[in-house]
Amino acid sequence: MKIGNIDLGERPLLLAPMEDVTDASFRLICKEMGVDMTYSEFVSADALVRNIAATTRKLEIKEAERPTAIQIYGRETEPMVEAARIVSEAHPDVIDINFGCPVKKVAGKGAGAGMLRNIPKMLEITRAVVDAVSLPVTVKTRLGWDCNNKIIVELAEQLQDCGIRALAVHGRTRSQMYTGEADWEMIARVKENPRLTIPVIGNGDITTPEKAREAFTRYGVDGVMVGRASIGCPWIFHDMRQALDSPDGSFTPLSLAERFSLLRRQIDESIERIDEYRGILHIRRHLAVSPLFKGIPSFRETRIAMLRANTKAELMDIINATEERLSREPLIPNP
Repeated sequence: MKIGNIDLGERPLLLAPMEDVTDASFRLICKEMGVDMTYSEFVSADALVRNIAATTRKLEIKEAERPTAIQIYGRETEPMVEAARIVSEAHPDVIDINFGCPVKKVAGKGAGAGMLRNIPKMLEITRAVVDAVSLPVTVKTRLGWDCNNKIIVELAEQLQDCGIRALAVHGRTRSQMYTGEADWEMIARVKENPRLTIPVIGNGDITTPEKAREAFTRYGVDGVMVGRASIGCPWIFHDMRQALDSPDGSFTPLSLAERFSLLRRQIDESIERIDEYRGILHIRRHLAVSPLFKGIPSFRETRIAMLRANTKAELMDIINATEERLSREPLIPNP
């Protein structure tokens, strides 16, 4: 699969852009685990134009994580164009436009998935951003606003006509948020459209290596984007990459020690990037959902203590004790 001149190889895996998740450290870990392309946290065009420090920090790219995309969102053409030009100076490989975020503070103001209610403006912004920069421009969006307005097949053609170089489709409407099941049949319809020549990247409910393989073999997408399943579980890409590259879909999971080592690295790098207190607050999102801890009998009190820890020493003591406990309990399900 290619985005412009960027060759991602066969059956590429892409790390979805996620606010407060896909910082530079996490992206690099996922890259090392098998991701073929990473995406930044989404960047507000308005905040970027105003030079808000917390937003400009999101433009940091490590050479080892390339190719990578910086994703921008907004509801007005002029700030989106200016933001795209600013992003270009950070030298990402791709600029991605977010027309898919469903949360109220974004979509409710007309940006992200909110743009699915104003297709002319969506196309105007897309065309203007494509014309303003020399980098490949891509789009991430959803099936439509609600179940009565699944417009993605026609919309994909319109976005292609604006000059985008690839399209990522989350298989839900905005109204669904993250509930129900992603509609991969609808994503397949986009890919099967003979008038569409750009790569189609499928997104939604890719939680196992088996589902990643099915996305390619059954639905025919060019790439697979993984989001929430990677939170607290960057090694999922190791398993998926092995499954995709093996003839029979087999894979060998990382050892328990290797997975705990990655979790400790996330903690260390989060603290190094910010500071001890805020770094721990940031990493709690990963700890709260990590499959490493699922299925452990009577783990509730330990989990509460882990999520309340305020120092690195306190948190590491809990992590170390948990790893030791897991190593002694062979009946614990393999995450």
